[in-house]
Amino acid sequence: MKKRHLILAAGAAALLALSGCASGDSLGGSGSSGGSTDSNSITVGSANFSENVLLANIYAEALSDAGFSATVKPNIGSREVVIPALKDGSIDLVPEYSGALLSYLDPKSQVFSSEDVTAALQQALPKDLAMLTASPAEDKDTLVVTKETAKKHGLSAIGDLKSIASGMVLGGPPENKDRRAGVTGLKELYGLDFKEFKAVDLGGPLTIAGLKNGDLDVAFMFTTQSAISENGFVALEDPEHMALAENIVPVLRSDREDPKLVKALDTISAALTTEKLIEMNAKIEIEKQDPQKVARAFVDSL
Repeated sequence: MKKRHLILAAGAAALLALSGCASGDSLGGSGSSGGSTDSNSITVGSANFSENVLLANIYAEALSDAGFSATVKPNIGSREVVIPALKDGSIDLVPEYSGALLSYLDPKSQVFSSEDVTAALQQALPKDLAMLTASPAEDKDTLVVTKETAKKHGLSAIGDLKSIASGMVLGGPPENKDRRAGVTGLKELYGLDFKEFKAVDLGGPLTIAGLKNGDLDVAFMFTTQSAISENGFVALEDPEHMALAENIVPVLRSDREDPKLVKALDTISAALTTEKLIEMNAKIEIEKQDPQKVARAFVDSL
C-alpha cells in the first residue's frame, strides 16, 4: 500500500468563519493544506459523520493503489461547508449523496427516483464541479422513534405523527432545520409542527442517548446505521419521499478529472452496496474499528 497521511483536524474556526457557517462543525486539516495543484496529489474531504469519513478513506485507498498521492481531510462539517471547500480548492474530491446534494443545489426539484435524481443532479451541478458514476449503495435520512413510542402511538409512517407532533421534541443536526429532508420537508409534505427542535449530532451518541433517556421523542438518523436495530428503534416510512434517492456518488472539481482517477472510483462505486455499507458501519460504530483499516480491507477485497 502506498503511504498516505491523514490530515488531523485543525484550523476549524478560520474556515467556518470564511464559509459563514454557524453550525459549529469542525474542520479536518488547516486552511493552508487544501487541494493540491499537483496532478498526482488528491485531497479527499468528508462530512462530519463516520460513514462519510469511511467513504473518503475508501476513495483515498483506491486512488493510492492507482498511483495517486491521496490524503484524507476528515470531518470538515456539513454540506454547507464541504461544497464551498470543494469549489475553493481546499479539497479535490468528496463522497456525496445524490438526493441531498440535489436538494442543496436545487431546493425546488421534484424528482425522487434514483435515475431521475442522478439525471437532475448532473444538470444542477455548477460547471466547476463534476460527478462520476453513482453507486447502487444508498443511505437516506430517516425519522426514528423508540419501540415504546411507536407502540404507544401506533406509529409506522411519518404521517402518523400529525396529531401528536405538537407535543414532541424533534432532534437533528442544526442544518436540518432548513432542509427538505428535515424540518422544512416535515412541515411542507406532512404538515408536522413539533413542540421543539433540539440540535444534536445526526445519528450520533447524543441522538441515541436523547431517544433512550426521553430528551428526544423523534430524531433523524441514517438508514444504514447499525444503531437503529442495535437499540430497537423504529424507522418511520416516508411515503411522500421527503428523503430523495440517496445513492453514493463521487463529486470532484472538474479540473481534477483524470481517466485513471475515474477508473479507480468507478470500480469502487460498482462494488459498493447498501448491505456492504451497513456491515462496514457496524464495524466502526459497534466494534470501534479504525475507519481507515475498514476502508483498506474493503479495497483489498475487490
